[in-house]
Amino acid sequence: MEATVIVRHNPSASRYEADVESRQIVAEYTRTGDVLTFTHTFVPPELRGRGFARHLVRCALEDVRLQQQRIVPECPYVAAFIRRNPEFQPLVAAP
Repeated sequence: MEATVIVRHNPSASRYEADVESRQIVAEYTRTGDVLTFTHTFVPPELRGRGFARHLVRCALEDVRLQQQRIVPECPYVAAFIRRNPEFQPLVAAP
């Protein structure tokens, strides 16, 4: 990831997002109380493989932790990210 990417929370659209090279990357969720169910992460094909999804999801999960919320990682990318970064495991809501 060559550029500094600013991730922002867009609660009205239920997603975390960032603009990269005139494209948008997103991590979408649904909310039930204080639980965010991450449903989809999207990075345009021309931006893939450069660490943007990793950065986006890390920033989103750090924000969730700051807000003292929990998550359900329905999105396969978010689930894999948590497996690779177990420090975020405590954020996962009990089934």
